[in-house]
Amino acid sequence: MKYPLLFSILLVLVSCKKEAKKLTADEIVNKSIAVTGVDDHKNYDSHFEFRGIVYQSENRKGRTLYKRKILSDTATITDVFTNGNLKRYIGDSLLNLPDTTAQKYANSVNSVHYFARLPLALNDVAVKKELLSDATINAVPYHKIKITFSQENGGEDYDDVYVYWINKETLKPDFLAYEYHVDGGGQRFRVAFNERYVNGIRFVDYENYKPKISNTSILIIDSLYTNNYLELLSKIELENIKVTPSY
Repeated sequence: MKYPLLFSILLVLVSCKKEAKKLTADEIVNKSIAVTGVDDHKNYDSHFEFRGIVYQSENRKGRTLYKRKILSDTATITDVFTNGNLKRYIGDSLLNLPDTTAQKYANSVNSVHYFARLPLALNDVAVKKELLSDATINAVPYHKIKITFSQENGGEDYDDVYVYWINKETLKPDFLAYEYHVDGGGQRFRVAFNERYVNGIRFVDYENYKPKISNTSILIIDSLYTNNYLELLSKIELENIKVTPSY
């Protein structure tokens, strides 16, 4: 009887090993998008305020319009970004902007919406994902994923590098970091807090840090965080969030 019993134990062990198969970077990101509900941004319009400025996204006939409204006592400035192009209006009047100025405004508008909709953008066509070794932050295990971009469809900042730490239990991105090269370059590390769901879509705020020391790899910035080698620069807080079905 011992041989059939041994065979049964081996079958159980093999079965468990199959169930414990390591997820790919794509699988982790897809699960994170499902858990956070951000894919529904395609079916809903959103509205929020950030540092006194109104941001809106609207889905119209297969296109997504990102808007930014700057309100003052004398006029309303509205930036509309879609299909890689930005138009600026003062009231109802369209301004003629130099290309460099339009690109600057486009990057600013797109950046705020990009972070507000994470992790949805991790499946953009230009994204290249690399699953790194697992990480532990504050005794919590994380999937660690490096994000780079192809030059085609990667935008002006295609050479930026991002890293995401996705909680192994909740599958939510609790931390992210990025290395950028414009304006002298630098690194940032963001810690998500104040999670809330609005119409099934997850929104978070961020603590925004930078390294106290220079010339370190973006891939080890989580170690700098856990060892208190980052300094808090600011907080990214979204207010008055509204989510309504697109029409």
